[in-house]
Amino acid sequence: METALSSTRAIPVHPGLPVVGNTLSYLRDPLAFLRGLQQQYGSERMVRISVGGRLTTLMLKPEETKQVLQENNRNYGRGKSFAILREFLGNGLLTSDGDFWRRQRRLAQPAFHRQKLILLAETMISEAVAWAERLETMDRQKPVNISAATTDVTLRIVTKTLFGSDLGSRSSDLGRALSHLNHVANNAVINPFRLPKWVPTPDNRAFEKARREVDQLIFSIIETRQRTGESHDDLLDMLLRATDDETGEGMSDAQLRDEMVTLFTAGQETTATSMAWTLYLLAQHPDVLARVKAEISTTLGPRDRPSADDLRAMPFLSQVINESLRLYPPAWVMSRLSLGPDRFGEYMIDANQGVLLSPYVLHHDPATWPKPDQFNPDRFAPELMKDKSDRERHPYSFIPFGGGPRLCIGNQFALMEMQALLTVLLHRFDLQSVPGLHIKPQPLITLRPKQAVRVFLR
Repeated sequence: METALSSTRAIPVHPGLPVVGNTLSYLRDPLAFLRGLQQQYGSERMVRISVGGRLTTLMLKPEETKQVLQENNRNYGRGKSFAILREFLGNGLLTSDGDFWRRQRRLAQPAFHRQKLILLAETMISEAVAWAERLETMDRQKPVNISAATTDVTLRIVTKTLFGSDLGSRSSDLGRALSHLNHVANNAVINPFRLPKWVPTPDNRAFEKARREVDQLIFSIIETRQRTGESHDDLLDMLLRATDDETGEGMSDAQLRDEMVTLFTAGQETTATSMAWTLYLLAQHPDVLARVKAEISTTLGPRDRPSADDLRAMPFLSQVINESLRLYPPAWVMSRLSLGPDRFGEYMIDANQGVLLSPYVLHHDPATWPKPDQFNPDRFAPELMKDKSDRERHPYSFIPFGGGPRLCIGNQFALMEMQALLTVLLHRFDLQSVPGLHIKPQPLITLRPKQAVRVFLR
């Protein structure tokens, strides 16, 4: 009788240099390195690499990714890289683990139910209209820095939907401080030789200064809300009033701070980046742009302002957004740490092993996505959502917001925001690409454009 031990094979290890392993290849071009591994080891479904002095198993296929994120999710905690994010974001939904995370998720989930989001949709639409009006005043003979423009409008939207209109001029201060924290965190992610935070380097000092500013602003907002007891139709109000069904307790001020910083940063950074990529792609593909504009025009008719119902009534616009998220997923890689052993067919992972999951790799797997570098929103047309054998695509072949219990809590918020901004902008403007502009992705904490995205607005 065959034993479990005899049926186990060693996970293939990608060769590297002495001491540093694959670290230099990974740092030189992470995306190309990971896709090269997918091409070389795709039939093995996983491969071990050595980055930063630690062996990590990279999952290359959706089935194994689903096992980590969903089927056996309790066996996997946050990876080592989340320690950097925890310094930045605190112990919020993105960085926490275990029972604490489950409690926080229960408390926060009602704020993101569909009916609550519909209340916030009007804020998104109003800000989108004001944004388009600001763009109309610009010199349209020159290309517009659409990266900066999307950063501006998403900052306004996330400020109003999280904190309401009472934040006033402090929104720019908060945005600037959080942007600096994000910048330092990005530097830490790409620098494996970062000095500890207690060493008074210029980056560490600036980080601490920005974090103090963030804490002062957010704690003062929380204190004002608690003191006045006023109601607001925003996410802070919903979280302040949330109580745990099991214990009847709410969030502490520190927990509120961490969740607000997490939601603010994730809501602003990822949506601004995804918007910039989507507008870049549309400007590069006038045939797709014409189809989107026709759908928007048909849906809105003579109106110049969409409703929340309109945003859900444009399937091709949703296809465009999905295809943009496929090509440039904001969360391009995720790390996990195995808490116990786990079996994947013939392979075993022991406890305390690093695991790497990459939406970018899954989204560019030619076995699922023919011509994976091509922008083709029709991939997401209902009639084309099957492979050559007429099977439904594996749900984990497309995971721009993660998967399983830790699926991004703000995924529907982000999609609705992008729908509102694109609908208003494309109803008023035509886009034209800047000749010769070719932008490569820069894999930091999120997958950003390596340079400013510029387009002509006509």
